[in-house]
Amino acid sequence: MKKILAIAFAAFYLVACGPSQKVTSSWKSPDMPSTKYNTIFILALIENQSARNIIETDMANAATARGYKVYKSTDVFAPSFQKGNLPSKQDVIDKVRSLGCDALVSSAMVDKQSETRYVPGTTNYMPYGAYGMGWGGYYGFYGSMYSTPGYYTQEKTYFMETNVFDVATEKLVWSAQSEAYNPSSISKFSREYTAVLADRFRKDLGR
Repeated sequence: MKKILAIAFAAFYLVACGPSQKVTSSWKSPDMPSTKYNTIFILALIENQSARNIIETDMANAATARGYKVYKSTDVFAPSFQKGNLPSKQDVIDKVRSLGCDALVSSAMVDKQSETRYVPGTTNYMPYGAYGMGWGGYYGFYGSMYSTPGYYTQEKTYFMETNVFDVATEKLVWSAQSEAYNPSSISKFSREYTAVLADRFRKDLGR
């Protein structure tokens, strides 16, 4: 019995502590250049400047660790790089080319879904546990009982898309869609996001 309980606890622990993100699909162009890219430009199309910087930094660190030279949009474009104040597509690609980049990696949140879920309360209760007790025993027994009320929680799922473009041709050469379930912080989200993308990129392209 103890062994069964230990196995059940271990399984629960792994599920509870597992990653909250996954790549749901990816695509590789049949025209993917055979030569390896050397210099990458990373662009997170996210309006929140702090989140944009965190995500681009994590992605840049991962790419640098694999031998790529990297430029981030947060280091090249002003903080005003936001919706309604974006440079033109041509201005972006011209800047990327002027830096000598041969690949452009863009990431964007394409959707967000929210779901309200009810979490039932709990009660530490034993039926007839105080049967036959006097007041003192009854009060001491039920005084140690406790309950927690039920509550509603908001569960959120974020849908991200990451694309890799060949700078010379401006063609899409790789794309991946991913889901992030209820991330606890932008830092945790960014670390997991970078990890699952890098893993799928290696599997798809061997690079």
